[in-house]
Amino acid sequence: MTRPSAYLSRALAAYRRTGADLPYGDPRRAHGVAMEGYFWRVTDRDRGRSLIALIGVNRGPRGPWATLGLAAWPDPALTVTATAQGYADPARLGARAGTAFVADERRVEVDLGPGARLSIEVDEPLPWPQARFGGSSGFHSVPALNQYWHPWLLGGRVRGTAEVGDQTWELDGAQLYGEKNWGKGGFPDSWWWGQAQGFEDRGACVAFAGGQVSAGPLRTEVTALVVRLPDGRVLRLGNPGTSPVRAHVLDESWTLRGRSRQWQVDVEGSAPLADAHVLPVPLPSLGRNIAGAIEHLGGALSVVVRSGGRVVWRGESSLAGLEHGGLDRAEAELRRRGIPAGAVGAPPARPQP
Repeated sequence: MTRPSAYLSRALAAYRRTGADLPYGDPRRAHGVAMEGYFWRVTDRDRGRSLIALIGVNRGPRGPWATLGLAAWPDPALTVTATAQGYADPARLGARAGTAFVADERRVEVDLGPGARLSIEVDEPLPWPQARFGGSSGFHSVPALNQYWHPWLLGGRVRGTAEVGDQTWELDGAQLYGEKNWGKGGFPDSWWWGQAQGFEDRGACVAFAGGQVSAGPLRTEVTALVVRLPDGRVLRLGNPGTSPVRAHVLDESWTLRGRSRQWQVDVEGSAPLADAHVLPVPLPSLGRNIAGAIEHLGGALSVVVRSGGRVVWRGESSLAGLEHGGLDRAEAELRRRGIPAGAVGAPPARPQP
């Protein structure tokens, strides 16, 4: 006879496989959905440069595979690939694709070939505070959404190096940000995102993510906005009823206005389209990548945080990450640059047993 506790364990496991998390759960762990994405961003204010590393662990018709990427600023280096290996850790934050990408909450090791390598460890991490929900707030508990988002690392001090083209970048002392996104179908049809450190106040961090969220007949547009103030307080706006965030986003400008009973946060971002990378996004059900996001790594961003009308903090960064996503938009930009839209495609075939 099956014990009630066994039924409960199975029910909870099935619920989490939809992508959802119970309050006070750990959204960093793999859920077992079609796409588990992990993203790190290095901001080196003293040297005027930034770098991103990403891995998407996908479930496709031929089994697990991974989307890998490494990009830098102001160097135009961008390396993306797909591999037939991919693993997301269900017990803790961690992902890997053979020896090409190995990462957890304390280190990131990337080897995509000559000129595209990264080896860093993080000291003095500033994690997301213990809270009932993560970056997607109450949406974390809604099963089977197309996308969830959680900025789990809001700061840290880097130790390590990067190989960018024919240069070796020393990254000791740079700042680090980390996030995770996951969902049943990859990415929404349209989305926007941003993240900034490199402020004069080193403890400050800003991150936001928005787009079209859907689950069955449910469909809405939501933007989540997170600010870590220099004194360590973390603000999270974006609940449609109590702290809505209005976003107006174009390919070269990002304007956000967030309000709650206590807080008002205004964000302005800008970057020239000519300086953007075009990043891939996975189509898990098709087992391949496709151009999907226009990504700036050296944008300008300003933020003003008020409480009761009084300015609590304001800051500016010239090394912001700013993204405008959408398959049609990214493919159009590739065509404008004369780059084949299929340049980032399917992973290599699996060896036959």
